[in-house]
Parts: sequence; structure tokens; C-alpha cells
Amino acid sequence: MVQVHVLGVALDAKQQHIVLLKPLVEELGESRVLPIWIGEQEATSILVAVSGASAPRPLSHDLMKTLLDALDADVDRVEVERIDGGTFYASITLRGPSGAHVIDARPSDAIALAVRMHAPLFVAEEVLAEAAIPGSFIDQSGADEETEHELDEFKKFIEGVDPEDFKG
Repeated sequence: MVQVHVLGVALDAKQQHIVLLKPLVEELGESRVLPIWIGEQEATSILVAVSGASAPRPLSHDLMKTLLDALDADVDRVEVERIDGGTFYASITLRGPSGAHVIDARPSDAIALAVRMHAPLFVAEEVLAEAAIPGSFIDQSGADEETEHELDEFKKFIEGVDPEDFKG
């Protein structure tokens, strides 16, 4: 397993969200980034956590953190374990009063929770070998501006939401 960190969240050419994971330590001259396609809500949740912002109401991953805290449990680690047919698989290792538990999870949910819990993220070397791209492929010019813009848009959406909007 290779320890990684969240480099950021971006949009691909088709305007689909991807989370970018980058190894913490790399061999000289080697720069790899693992793109994982995720949903818009998960992208927002990861962006909120990475930026240190908070939503006016708890997002699903904030709720998960609150539940774990209430149960005196912690996230030991998150692992992106494999890729099969273009689908990534991850697990969350929890530790609490009843011991350790490994739980299957979508990578996007696992990453969003790990960022909130300050848990280490790992990716299997085989996954990096199969799906990572050279770091030079990632254009980070304007990345901070894009993240700020997405957070601003999310905040505007949240501020304008009325519970009546969700009634059937």
C-alpha cells in the first residue's frame, strides 16, 4: 500500500468530478496522480472538508463523523484496494471499544470520511500501476480558483434552499 493525500477535486473534459490522489512519497523523477471519478455531492463533501469549511447543516459525511465520535470510534485508515472493470473498491478500517472492523465503502465516501477524521489514505500499488497518470498531466493552474468557485456556488445553493423545495 502507498500512502496518498487528496491533491484536489477537479472536473474532467466531460464535466464529471474526479478526486485526485497523490502519493506522499515518490521515487525521484516519478510523479503519479490517481484520478477517481466521483459524484457531485461527494465532490462537494470532499471540497468542504479539504478546505476546512463547514456547511450550515451537516452533510452525510459530517453525520458519519459525529456518529463515530459519539460511539468513541475512530477511522484507523482508508484503503483503495482494487479496481475491477473501471470500478474502484475501498475499505474503511474502524477502531472502537468493540475492536477493529473493516467496512466496504465507495472510495468517494471513504475519502470524504477520512479527510474529516484525519485518517491516513492508502492505495494499493496495483491500483496505482493500472490507473495512475503522470503528475505532469494535471494542470493545476487555476485549481485554487476553481475550488473557491465551487465552494462559493455550493454555499449559495445551501443558503437558497428552502425545506419546502423538497416536499412531494
